[in-house]
Amino acid sequence: MRVLVAGATGVIGRQLTGLLADKGHEVIALARNPERAAASGSGVRAVRADALDADGLSAAVVRAEPEAVVNLLTAIPRKVDSRRLDRDFAATNLLRTRGTRNLVEAAKAAGVQRMVGESVAFGYRPAPDGGLRDETSPLWTAGPEQFRPVVTALRELEERTTGEGGTVLRFGHLYGPGSAFDRDGNFTQQVRKRMLPLVGEGNAVFSFIHAQDAAAAVLKALEGDQDVVRGATYNIVDDDPAPVSTWLPELARVLGAKAPMRVPVWLVRPMIGSYGVAFMNELQGADNGLAARGLGWQPSRASWREGFAAELGASAPNR
Repeated sequence: MRVLVAGATGVIGRQLTGLLADKGHEVIALARNPERAAASGSGVRAVRADALDADGLSAAVVRAEPEAVVNLLTAIPRKVDSRRLDRDFAATNLLRTRGTRNLVEAAKAAGVQRMVGESVAFGYRPAPDGGLRDETSPLWTAGPEQFRPVVTALRELEERTTGEGGTVLRFGHLYGPGSAFDRDGNFTQQVRKRMLPLVGEGNAVFSFIHAQDAAAAVLKALEGDQDVVRGATYNIVDDDPAPVSTWLPELARVLGAKAPMRVPVWLVRPMIGSYGVAFMNELQGADNGLAARGLGWQPSRASWREGFAAELGASAPNR
């Protein structure tokens, strides 16, 4: 299959291009920096295009003649200020709205029948029961003010993708190479320096996913029965959702760092804002049962615990 990957240089994209090539697919990496995209693996052909340039993008996609398109377009900065989430995610929100619209239209012009789009599994509205959210659970459209534009953009991406018969994959919190939880990632550095405290009770539940497992889910969606995956949405998360109060101290232990400090909400709210507080206390975990049934996908790393140890522990290989 000839697969065009938009956002091929991102955390998932770098894993996906190599995986697709290894499985015998022809890979076209669409990126503003094609040299960097081409370096992601042998057998990967890079094409320069800007997703916000509708005409240029359409011309590039039509010339590439893909049979499938994967939308992994993001522009998330290495460090995000939770008080200014709307500012730091503005470029990504634009890619998820206008960029997705342009990519969908370009794919239609090229006659593409298969499309996969990237969303997130931690944008669900908190519920009193605190249980795991499935794909029918409502998104947090009325959440913290800084988070609302992010959710609005995600919802538009999802509706546009599934409306054209594409598949949406809602990924959990990514770890692995190039992520914020990589050996030199932003979260990891903060934990090492004891700069990431446990805010309040740390009740937010995180559903993690390794970037390689995320890429494997994309492959399943591309190769799966189109009668099943067409227009479907799946949570792509591991089997071990955990509150911040559990995973943050464990991450510190794996890194050989001091245990995180515990601070009251009232003390840090002015510094981290309402979304920062929600990030630590209100995010909901996600259920991956539908992905197992509909995609036939399961994470190779069933728990972030083994994943963190393998990626970040003393015996983990240096990259």
